[in-house]
Amino acid sequence: MNHPVNRTILLFDIERYSDRDDVEQAYLRRMLYDIADRTLAAAGVEETKRLRADRGDSVMELIDADTSPIALLRSLLTEAPAQLRTINRMASSSAQIRLRSVLATGFVAIDGQGGWVGSDLNHACRLLDAKLLRAALRERANDFALCVSESIHQGIVRHGHPGIAPEEFHPVTLESKNGPLGAWLHGPLPNTAVPSDAAAPADPAPGQDAATGSAPAAAAGPAPQGPGATFHFAGGSPSFGGSLVAGDQHGVSGGTVHGDVHLGGADQAGTR
Repeated sequence: MNHPVNRTILLFDIERYSDRDDVEQAYLRRMLYDIADRTLAAAGVEETKRLRADRGDSVMELIDADTSPIALLRSLLTEAPAQLRTINRMASSSAQIRLRSVLATGFVAIDGQGGWVGSDLNHACRLLDAKLLRAALRERANDFALCVSESIHQGIVRHGHPGIAPEEFHPVTLESKNGPLGAWLHGPLPNTAVPSDAAAPADPAPGQDAATGSAPAAAAGPAPQGPGATFHFAGGSPSFGGSLVAGDQHGVSGGTVHGDVHLGGADQAGTR
């Protein structure tokens, strides 16, 4: 096996591929290859700078590290959706193609059988297969959903290069069989996202509660007093003049007793 080398990793996957018959699948694969080729060409990626692996309903591209990931991300945001619109405008309902895509970076090695090996590649594949990304595509009208890795966001997105708007990317936690994966979803979060998949809430404004985002409730004061005395018990066994509050008064709700309190002995009427 060759030593791992740093590569940009680009993945595309066709939605509901297995629902189609053989003729439709063959057509969708041709369209997938065409979209991938046009997207990479628009980014200035030369044929000699890329290596492709076919996965049936998806393709994986390893792109040389000296190729601009900025140009590639910009092309994913513009050229890929444009190609999908052009194809689907002329296609029948059964031949519509919708794509999930992941852009990542990492170290990948090629073994003696031509296979690709690397935990960064595994990470990218799990992002592509995540339920949240699938849900995002189901809710998109433009037939395309893109997720980028933390490394792409850190090195490219957050700097706001021309054609790349950082505010359009949202932090997400995607579930996988190896645990949660951090990533950034382009476009709105899906309505079907579970709380752990959603973006972390912003810091609360001054005077707001960190958990709810609302103004904190005023501190609870003493309960309004009715007729008679009011006592507040904060635990323990309070006693008054040697008489212990016990028996039926142990479970007083809220630890507050209203009204007349009789502590042992008999009252003037001889009653308890």
